Amino acid sequence: MSEQFSRRDFLKLAGVGAATTAVLTGCGPASRYVKREPYMEMPEYTYNGQSTYYATTCRECAAGCGLVVRTYQGRAIKTEGNASHPLNLGKTCARGQATLQGLYNPDRVQEPSTGDWDAAIQVVADALKNNQPGEIAFLMGMAPDHLFDLVSDLAGATGMNAPVRFGALGMFEARATLSKAAENLFGEAALPYFDVGGAQVVLSFGANFLETWLSPVSYTRGFAGLREAQTKQRGTLVQFEARMSATAGKADEWVPLRPGTESLVALAIGRLAAEMRGGVMPRAFSGVDVLDAASKSGVKVETLQHIAEMFANSAGALAIPGGAALGQSNGLEVAEAVLALNALADNFGKPGGVYLSALAPNQAEYHRPASAKEMQEFVQRMTRGDFKVLFIHGVNPVFELPKSIDFKSALSGVGQVISFATFPDETAAEADHVFPDHHGLESWGYQRVVTGTAQPVLSGAQPVVSPFYNTRATADVLIAAAQLAGGRFAQALPFKDEVEFLQSKVALLMGEADGSFVAPEILTFMAYFQQHGGWWKNSDGRGAPDTASALNRNINGSMAEFAGDGEFFFVPFVSTTLAEAGANKPWLQELPDPTTTVMWNTWLEMNPKTAHELHIENDDVVRVVSEAGAVELPVYLYPAIRPDTVAMPFGQGHTAYGRYAENRGVNPNDLLGQHFNEAGDLAFAGMKVRIEKTGRKQNLSRLESMMGVYGEGMGEEH
Repeated sequence: MSEQFSRRDFLKLAGVGAATTAVLTGCGPASRYVKREPYMEMPEYTYNGQSTYYATTCRECAAGCGLVVRTYQGRAIKTEGNASHPLNLGKTCARGQATLQGLYNPDRVQEPSTGDWDAAIQVVADALKNNQPGEIAFLMGMAPDHLFDLVSDLAGATGMNAPVRFGALGMFEARATLSKAAENLFGEAALPYFDVGGAQVVLSFGANFLETWLSPVSYTRGFAGLREAQTKQRGTLVQFEARMSATAGKADEWVPLRPGTESLVALAIGRLAAEMRGGVMPRAFSGVDVLDAASKSGVKVETLQHIAEMFANSAGALAIPGGAALGQSNGLEVAEAVLALNALADNFGKPGGVYLSALAPNQAEYHRPASAKEMQEFVQRMTRGDFKVLFIHGVNPVFELPKSIDFKSALSGVGQVISFATFPDETAAEADHVFPDHHGLESWGYQRVVTGTAQPVLSGAQPVVSPFYNTRATADVLIAAAQLAGGRFAQALPFKDEVEFLQSKVALLMGEADGSFVAPEILTFMAYFQQHGGWWKNSDGRGAPDTASALNRNINGSMAEFAGDGEFFFVPFVSTTLAEAGANKPWLQELPDPTTTVMWNTWLEMNPKTAHELHIENDDVVRVVSEAGAVELPVYLYPAIRPDTVAMPFGQGHTAYGRYAENRGVNPNDLLGQHFNEAGDLAFAGMKVRIEKTGRKQNLSRLESMMGVYGEGMGEEH
């Protein structure tokens, strides 16, 4: 951070109490309201030729990584990771780097649909006071942030429905399944934390932790530790999945097992490892037939024995369940079987093992996003007309939910839909009003870090630039509307504005011990909160699971059930670069997919052997048909996928969301039916599809050359 910071700024921003020698640059525009004005009079903290840096939180996914944003004369020009932030320690992913293209995106919603904010606030106030509290619902994004707290407080005080959080990433991560498995085995619903960096042998069953899973920047750091930094010797990664993901591409061994047999394989490895270690066979593995598991999974017995030997003989063995392995009818069973492997390794609560993720400061219990089953029930309530008013913020369910759940049609059952979208996405297009929130780099706030670090972290956000358009913080809109509505609404949110609400929450941390900083009064504390990019404890907040019954229980080893009558297993996966909300940024569209190098489109991955049998070639457009729908897209011949499986990335297929995203590619969610596992997560990897040729061809844009990879045009002696 720049070292130029005047005493006047310090006094203005931090108050006169507890002035220390700390340099508070980075809080420059942290005045209560930021106005966009030409620099006719240059602020003292901005000098010609020098940049000013601000600490804030990345809003591109729900992980909560800390950012430091470089600004120059009032414009944000570069983002980097906050080196002091415990979650990402100075690192970012591609989405974090591309957040500037959201800030400067020409397709942002630039003003409220009512034309002015007074009218918009009146609309919200009328919606609050003219309906029964039980008829008002909030649907929010995955991030457990300050806005979620504000709406929760409002709902708790007035009797409105508690806000529901949802996001496609949570659906594809199968968070509900992970949490339920932890509850079943450890007696506590929590999100497990897997210490990849401290392990020596890692068995991953479908968890693409180097891409989009849970907290990818943190797990990528852990992977670096697996390889050398922490263990001081190169650790080993084995990835079990039908299609080689980018994570599997980094693994020492990729085991392409038959989809739906992950629990069989995990239990078989457990039995073999237990036999190698000797002693009493744990109940969890006692009924396993290794030969049967090998036959059904397509994994050779020799391979199972080899991996079991590696697992049994390692002092730092770790097993991770995630992704498509849990997104099947038996996903909960898979999660329990893999967690049982960890019990066998006796690694619970130990370095290189499994912990329960640390709760964030001011958090009493883990609160997960809604599962797809819960969202189905929410949609059913919309259809029945239970909600007269629906507020939507931070999520695009028309795009992110499976089309078969039909959120779009259910909107017609809601009397009034008010969106706070920053971009004109598919859901905002169906709303009665759009009252745009600021971009994340223009916003105040905080966000709880759910997993990925040992320390409890409340990540802080502040505006690094003044708003570009006539947008307004949703928290400010709700506070103003509540005051206008009066009565219990006004009593629930007795704040002057969003900043005062933040202070009321952050002030609670001042009494916490072992924090990253202390201050005697709230203004100084808030100034430090902005300077550091949040507040976190210095101690390890992870919990050690109770392992008493983890091995002494029956775990069924069965194959998953698949919906549909097609001949191919269908495996949708989240695009590493685009995910649920990155398609409107050209930098991310231009970034090649790490395994295929395809850009700007959607493709169907098919094994060359299968394609040859069907007389299909690269770039041939095929029709993929499931029980829920059909899409047409070009084929990419991908050798690293089982011949009986096809795969498709999630991230494209928008029908709105701005010029860079609209009408580009297809959405695999259009093929997903309404099938759920025992934990309520969608069985998104439990579909079978059939392939039909269309006779058309569409050349995919790719960084690689067809000549270099496939030797096309090089003759036979290449």
